[in-house]
Amino acid sequence: MEPRERAGTHTPPAANAGDPLEGRTLDGRYLIGRRIARGGMANVYKATDQRLDRTVAVKVMQQGLGDDAAFARRFVREARAAARLNHPHVVSVYDQGEEDGVVFLAMEYVPGRTLRDLIHEEAPLPPAKALEYFTPLVQALAAAHRAGVVHRDVKPENVLLAETPDGHRVIKVADFGLARAVSAETAHTATGGVLIGTVSYLAPELVVNGETDARVDVYAAGVVLFELLTGQKPHAGDAPIQVAYKHVHEDVPLPSTLVPGIPDYLD
Repeated sequence: MEPRERAGTHTPPAANAGDPLEGRTLDGRYLIGRRIARGGMANVYKATDQRLDRTVAVKVMQQGLGDDAAFARRFVREARAAARLNHPHVVSVYDQGEEDGVVFLAMEYVPGRTLRDLIHEEAPLPPAKALEYFTPLVQALAAAHRAGVVHRDVKPENVLLAETPDGHRVIKVADFGLARAVSAETAHTATGGVLIGTVSYLAPELVVNGETDARVDVYAAGVVLFELLTGQKPHAGDAPIQVAYKHVHEDVPLPSTLVPGIPDYLD
């Protein structure tokens, strides 16, 4: 993912002129600015909600995913489920729409960086600091699970970090429900097609038979904590299929074997 930009005064988009969405108004409401993040399933743009005069983030599904009417219905259903989540560590979903094949979500704009940026810059983190970032993540997941929503794509790129003007840290989890909406379009297995969720964070049962419930989020969150503590992923390989195989057939190593001094309770 490309790093998320800091918040600022909205100006009419001029950069990245090759992107046909920049400068376009979706649903007669959202003036699309510059792209601020890019992923396999969607791109994210900083935008202006002209009706409420506020800055939002608009996530636009990659072309091809939104072409199918059944997918669009699933996407709307999952967007509504995500919009019901009201938690200080969950990115708020404001609106959902479709225009000329462009399927999009309008969400809370969280200026700053991602947990992936933090890992690149600072990991391995001291245990106490790692838990400061990990605790809001699991609090958000717990609230979602109580509401019957499973994330299915927990990874550092989906944990957004920002600071308020008074210096308080804000940690929010994004993209609830998106992987579920896409999963019916693709195969779940490592050998049968596209893996839903970054392979390094996939629970073994998701790799083997596509089973998903709240436990896949718990597993992925554990991998994120491992990465915060060690600066490494628990399994590595030259190809995604190799990493998926290790998740199924090999145990996750103890973090203290990579970073001596990590407390037993974290191991």
